[in-house]
Amino acid sequence: MCSLTCTNIQILEEHVDLHLEEHNFSEGGNIRDLELAQQLQTEEHERQRSEEEKREREEFKKLQRQYGLDNSGGFKQQFVKNMEREVDRGRMLPFEYHKRKADMMESLAAGIDDGKTKTSGVIEALCKYYQNENKDVRRVWLSAGVDHFHSSLGDRGWGCGYRNFQMLLSSLLQNSFYNDCLRDTTLIPSIPKIQSMIEDAWREGFDPHGASHFNNRLHGSKAWIGACEIYSLLTSLRIKCRIIDFHKPTGPMGTHPRLFEWILHYYSTDSEGGAKVVCTSKPPIYLQHQGHSRTVVGIEEKKNKSLCLLLFDPGCSSQEMQKLLKQNSDGSGVKLLQKFVGSLKEKQYQIVAVDGVLSLEEKAVSISQSSFCL
Repeated sequence: MCSLTCTNIQILEEHVDLHLEEHNFSEGGNIRDLELAQQLQTEEHERQRSEEEKREREEFKKLQRQYGLDNSGGFKQQFVKNMEREVDRGRMLPFEYHKRKADMMESLAAGIDDGKTKTSGVIEALCKYYQNENKDVRRVWLSAGVDHFHSSLGDRGWGCGYRNFQMLLSSLLQNSFYNDCLRDTTLIPSIPKIQSMIEDAWREGFDPHGASHFNNRLHGSKAWIGACEIYSLLTSLRIKCRIIDFHKPTGPMGTHPRLFEWILHYYSTDSEGGAKVVCTSKPPIYLQHQGHSRTVVGIEEKKNKSLCLLLFDPGCSSQEMQKLLKQNSDGSGVKLLQKFVGSLKEKQYQIVAVDGVLSLEEKAVSISQSSFCL
């Protein structure tokens, strides 16, 4: 225990006892230090976990607001709120406010879009323009007639998916091939009505994963929708369609040439002859990327073999779209629609392309297989 030599047994016992007391005191101090360190570590872990949970809650609320799932109301509430703001700023007279509110309530009650953001005749104007355009376009393919719809006071900031569905539906309604599937949908539905139609598709069994993401409810919200919701809605109407995922760039500088090639094949298949302007019977294509969606209404093939999409954007106003109806030889209006390969550089794109009509049996099969849609 130590080097001390004791000649007396009593002195030896006392000395040994001192050594033992010293050892026990030292050991007890180490234990207390360890307990204190463990306590401090536990408190630090609790603090970090609390801060992480707080950040997650704030991020979740932010995402809810961003995607319209924060229970702040839907189309009607936003429409009224934005009109009230316009009145407060002197941009709208009170009598106009009351008239537009009454018109909006009537439209929502009927479930029919009021048509105030619609521009018709653009495809026909494009056909005439390209007939006379002799610069650098070798051939151009155009969808069957499509009306353009843009966002309004009620859906600005979140309604692009619904507006693109209206554009796609406007073309299908002009094609007698789809009369049977659309016999209960003869007019363009309002956005709240489209939300209810998607909920009906979910109740039929389409896309259970997507439905759970929205807690099976869209109506009365400002929820964004995407390719899967469009697919579910069209399929529930017995319209045959496909989702094609261009999940990564296939060209230099983050471009997607395969997307352009797929769309060219879509339009040019079944096109006979060598006419420069091909007004096809093909419906437009729903084009989705992170944060926005647009409608493909045609594609140009230039004389140098490069490709250029023609897109209807819900963010483009009626005033801008009206320019396309005027015969402008310099083509400045058409530039609103043109997107070259170098213009589409999002990481991922999805398209929904209509491909005919489903029988009741095929629709049932689609329901059973719809869980793939993520």
